[in-house]
Amino acid sequence: MLWRVTPPDPETDDLTAGRRVAVLTHLGRREAVETAAGIIERLAAAGITAVVPASDADVLNARLTTARVIGVSPERFSDQARGVELMLVLGGDGTILRGAEKVITSDTPLLGVNLGHVGFLAEAEAAEIDSIVEHVVQRTYTVEERFTIDVTLRDRGEVIWSSFAVNEVSIEKAARERMLELAVEVDGLPLSRWACDGILVSTPTGSTAYAFSAGGPVLWPELDALLLVPLSAHALFARPLVLGPNSVITVDLIPSVRTHGVVWCDGSRTVDLCPGMEIEVSRGEHRLRLARLSQSPFTNRLVNKFQLPVEGWRGNSEWARGRGSQQ
Repeated sequence: MLWRVTPPDPETDDLTAGRRVAVLTHLGRREAVETAAGIIERLAAAGITAVVPASDADVLNARLTTARVIGVSPERFSDQARGVELMLVLGGDGTILRGAEKVITSDTPLLGVNLGHVGFLAEAEAAEIDSIVEHVVQRTYTVEERFTIDVTLRDRGEVIWSSFAVNEVSIEKAARERMLELAVEVDGLPLSRWACDGILVSTPTGSTAYAFSAGGPVLWPELDALLLVPLSAHALFARPLVLGPNSVITVDLIPSVRTHGVVWCDGSRTVDLCPGMEIEVSRGEHRLRLARLSQSPFTNRLVNKFQLPVEGWRGNSEWARGRGSQQ
């Protein structure tokens, strides 16, 4: 679902009236720090203050000459996200997923600036600083909502851990030499039992990430659906399955097998899995809101990111000249 942000009215709106934008930067990349500093300086010139994690403030302030950022402690950063109009994330998809963790419970949209390799979640490239700032200042962007999943871990019926995922939840073996024995049910009915390396439950957004590498299909992001992908299952039937958005997937680690596992959400939030425990995966309570600067179709994004061969297509002449794959 797309929401169009209402641009300010220059006659009635004050663009400099206490506006704040959160900025999350991959500090391990020099390019990210330099790009962040450039964006923060330009936002400050337009009267917009940058809010950053306290751990980032000293590094960024050392690069700034005409602006200063507001550093916020990690435990307060999610709360502060409710008071900002947008979060800018500079890095790859991993950094963008960290940003999603901070804004998922608020209505704050996230705008990713790609400094990684593929960057499916990113909307812009580092070289587009002026364009990015202009869109932010004028609020000329749309907001796209993405389906997420909630994860609950139970031990003997008691909830011991819960989290969410934008891309996927993966249930994987903890020991390389042993397989997991997993029983899977959908909506309270048994589906199958697999001896395997693990199982992925992915969102459409995550279908181009881990699930894609594991042999799953690509789902268009406007879909609301769950994607179930067994990992290296020793079974005749172990195909990826696309389930409805309201399905509830339950995975049991068979207690008779003394093998431990691990649960990962988006490759960052994790918990150990012991025999007899149960993992429940369902539609997420919150949706991730992504800011979009253009209306480029997902087909274009897929072709561009994966560098798919489209030579010979007899459609639009712009595509024939190699321009259609640009975002």
